[in-house]
Amino acid sequence: MHLKSFSVNGFRSLVQVKDVPIGSPTIVAGHNDGGKTALIDSLAFLLGVRRLEDVDRSYLSGTEDRCEATDVEGVFSLNDWERTEYSLPAETRIRRIADSESTVLQCWIAVPADTRLADLSKCKAPELKALVQELALEPAGTRMADNLAVLLEHARANTSGEAWTLAPKGLAARLPRILQFDGNAENPDVAVKAALTSRFQAIADDPDLRGRLAEIETDVKDRLCTESKSLRDHIMLRCPDLTDVAVDPDISFTHGFRGASLKISRPHGGPVDLTRSGRGSGRRISLAIWEWTSNLLAEQNSAQDELAEGGAPAVGPVQTIVYDEPDTHLDYAHQSKVMALILEQSAIPHVNVVVATHSMNLIDGVDIADVVHLKLESGRSVVELLGTETHENIDRFLGKIAASVGLRNTVLLHERFFLGVEGDTEQQAFPHLFRLSEGLSSQAAGIALWSCDNNEGALHLARYLHDHNRKVRILVDADSRTNPMFQDKRLAHHFGPDRGHIVEFVGEPDEVEEFEALFTDELWARVANQQWKRDKPWTADEFHAARGGKFSSIVQEMLQSGSETGPGGKPQMMADLALSLRSPEEVPSQLRQQFHEMRALAAE
Repeated sequence: MHLKSFSVNGFRSLVQVKDVPIGSPTIVAGHNDGGKTALIDSLAFLLGVRRLEDVDRSYLSGTEDRCEATDVEGVFSLNDWERTEYSLPAETRIRRIADSESTVLQCWIAVPADTRLADLSKCKAPELKALVQELALEPAGTRMADNLAVLLEHARANTSGEAWTLAPKGLAARLPRILQFDGNAENPDVAVKAALTSRFQAIADDPDLRGRLAEIETDVKDRLCTESKSLRDHIMLRCPDLTDVAVDPDISFTHGFRGASLKISRPHGGPVDLTRSGRGSGRRISLAIWEWTSNLLAEQNSAQDELAEGGAPAVGPVQTIVYDEPDTHLDYAHQSKVMALILEQSAIPHVNVVVATHSMNLIDGVDIADVVHLKLESGRSVVELLGTETHENIDRFLGKIAASVGLRNTVLLHERFFLGVEGDTEQQAFPHLFRLSEGLSSQAAGIALWSCDNNEGALHLARYLHDHNRKVRILVDADSRTNPMFQDKRLAHHFGPDRGHIVEFVGEPDEVEEFEALFTDELWARVANQQWKRDKPWTADEFHAARGGKFSSIVQEMLQSGSETGPGGKPQMMADLALSLRSPEEVPSQLRQQFHEMRALAAE
């Protein structure tokens, strides 16, 4: 069984959160108290490893009363054996719902028109036979299984619609298993328990051991000790400053796997209590534990595939690994290792990874389509996906465009104003001009700058951002009106009536065609005499004469041919010019006005 997405209703701040995707990996980002941990805990509730407490129920709007029921619903894909065994469709909605009295697992399925056929598992052989005769059905044989099969087929063929019904017996055991790694946990014993719990479950499910659990408790413990030796060796490999590591599993088939104590030794002294070690040391050991878990998952996956090929009922439950701020207390190098570990685990078949994090390294390390952003609105968490309403339909091409123009995922998630400029020339010069004009950098003002490069994809990206309530402006030279992509009909297609606020043509108010021509002849001459000296001084008249044609090209050629230190290209020429300005007043007035407006819009 494979979890594709899930929705939450009435769990803490997650009053109503829909269609959170489960990917390889899925990155959950957001501000503190935005609902990241609540989302992870709600997933654990759905998969049956966490009980719902009263404090988990959401408050009703505007009151101090909590909601009566909480439910978490998942969309699961079932394999062939599961579909046949439980008479469920290939894609099934399954939810766990809890009220003040009980917690139940339910499926959204077709309901038989004859209510007597709703739960045939409770019927005895005579009852099934009587129903077959009453309904005049023709089973394949006289066995109880034959009667049950023909009744199930009749029930599926005669339904009265769909509704939530109790999940079939045994379905809960097919739910994906969840392994949780809490980056805020200071004691690696927690990570040891989580890692070995998975192996404990796999061993306990071994067909050779079923029915003999009381007699083979010692056998299972011995196996776990063997597994933990591999873990011990891996920790020693990753943490060479330790002289010894001991892992002592403590299990009971009555109470399940209760944990395993972890003791370490250093070159000087005896075993060390990890609670008295530094947080970074504990986190490094925890990271080593979860590296070992990757090997374990890969081995389990191979075993599952072998069982499937051998004709066993089905591949075992999908493993879902959850990391809650895994980079806490780790330095930059170990943060990179965490990212590599997550990608490694995500690549294992039958394994999904969900990561709640603030880390820009992690957020920027995946496709933007795999990022779920949680934010608080009126005390309630809402999911923000940078794409269409359904996560599967996100146009990844737009994500590639964003990456190609240097817009990282963290920028797309958090910035609220995006400035597109015509090309590399503006991209290099504008940051200097903005800082001089406004007294702070464009980044500090919350403005993300990117180059359109005369690319049609840039307009698609701008439209994408605009459609998702991001403030966008594109500044291009006035002569770009001859470019088909900037003609009014094309702009109206992308931005409708907002096109006049989004696309601005630099130079039109001053009746010049290019950004470079906005600067005065006197300013050009002064900067040229500073940056690109020649035998005789440059004069304003020479630059004025260049205005009879393509100003930027003529000036670039003039400076390159007239000076041994001439600019290497137009971007360098304009960056040097911008860096040579002395006061905000030397920034052309049209640009100053644009910068001032953008700064105000970004601050809203």
